[in-house]
Amino acid sequence: MSTARISVDREAVVAPLNRRIFGSFVEHLGRCVYDGIYEPGHPTANEDGFRLDVVDLVRELGSSTIRYPGGNFVSGFRWEDSVGPREQRPVRRDLAWHALETNQVGVDEFSRWLKLTGSELMMAVNLGTRGIEAALDLLEYSNHPSGTALSDQRIANGTPEPHDIRMWCLGNEMDGPWQTGYMTADDYGKIAARTAQAMKAADKNLELVVCGSSGSGMPTFGDWERTVLEHSYEHVDYISCHAYYQERGGDLASYLASSIDMQYFIETVVATADHVGNKLKSKKKIKLSFDEWNIWYLDEHRDSDEVNDEWRYAPRQLEDVYSVADAVVLGNLLITLLQNHDRVVSASLAQLVNVIAPIMTEPGGDAWRQTTFFPFSVTSRLAKGEVLKPRIDAGTYETAVYGAAPLIDSVVTRSDDGSAVFLVNRSLTESIEVTVDVAELGISSIEEAVTLWDDDVYAKNTLVDQDRVGLKSLEGAVLTNGVLTVTLPPVSWSALSLV
Repeated sequence: MSTARISVDREAVVAPLNRRIFGSFVEHLGRCVYDGIYEPGHPTANEDGFRLDVVDLVRELGSSTIRYPGGNFVSGFRWEDSVGPREQRPVRRDLAWHALETNQVGVDEFSRWLKLTGSELMMAVNLGTRGIEAALDLLEYSNHPSGTALSDQRIANGTPEPHDIRMWCLGNEMDGPWQTGYMTADDYGKIAARTAQAMKAADKNLELVVCGSSGSGMPTFGDWERTVLEHSYEHVDYISCHAYYQERGGDLASYLASSIDMQYFIETVVATADHVGNKLKSKKKIKLSFDEWNIWYLDEHRDSDEVNDEWRYAPRQLEDVYSVADAVVLGNLLITLLQNHDRVVSASLAQLVNVIAPIMTEPGGDAWRQTTFFPFSVTSRLAKGEVLKPRIDAGTYETAVYGAAPLIDSVVTRSDDGSAVFLVNRSLTESIEVTVDVAELGISSIEEAVTLWDDDVYAKNTLVDQDRVGLKSLEGAVLTNGVLTVTLPPVSWSALSLV
């Protein structure tokens, strides 16, 4: 059996934990909203039509901030369609996903849903087919207390208190030719800067996210960030990152090391942002909002007929069913986000329900947890206080995509109430004994030790077998004289709570 050593220095603080790192994403796409969070005829639906069984799972998942309403959808979104009496709301064509949008769930309803889940709204504005005026109008409708035309309209629509939305995305993936109204970096940087300046004139305390690249493989990656930030640097607070991963061609070894690409993405964007800041002689540091990240088998969906010539209501689209291996990769990606939490302070797992999601539903029936639900929910529940970056001494294995990749990855959090250690074993075949020196954390016992693994790395939870995969106890974990010893199964994600 191979071994690895990890040591934890309580002074190696990455950053205080910001709960926004555990955000998610709800887009008007497929069955995420309709037949997902919203199904008026469902036995658990409340007076707004929201499924309370889904609400319970979202609360268990621990999602903090929910990005809404897109995504590609937002580039055709007319927010005015989504407010007021439901029977008067128009049906529109959504060009992004070639579907019909009923607007039965809109700004006010979604804000009420967020109160049920205990989550914060992160609103995106349409800079694809609209612009500054529509963004300012939505801001006034959402946040102004009363006494103006649009704030009084919100009150008349049944929402007397402002939504007080703090985080706003300035469009979505404006570098992508799939985006309605996509632009060059120069054109987008200018409209984003002007929109940001106007929105902060209305409320200087808003937190604004400018669009970064849609992925590290985009041909304009890096140069896009530089150009956009040269226009908008002093007006915005975050730049977005989007990344999706999948196993390709049966290359599980490379897939398990996907977080290496995420690390490269983060380091490149940070270096570019800091270059622009230094060039402008700015005193501020741009933070990163990794507001789309997940496992997405996009290659398979390209060959499907999910998007066709029909205009349908809430068609089944992008309903990936995830395996144990997918969940291990997702847990590792979350470790990487935490390792870079000094700059990545907000993140959104895309998406929340049915569409490449940790939660699945059946119309009129059950809601259940996908494999990817578990590493996210446990990390969200256990992580608190400060994020610490441990020193890892482990062997490597060869990958076709990334070369030599570490077998073990880890991150640690610490608070006055206890500490948590999160670990991944990327080995395809071998259990690894890991010793973790936690003497400096001042802990004395193991409160919880769980792992996600299975003899079949492609085991999944489905409608007919909803509990095939779940958390298991991590057997044999021992804490002796400040040294934690654990044996990690191959292709596994594990978490330990220490007090």
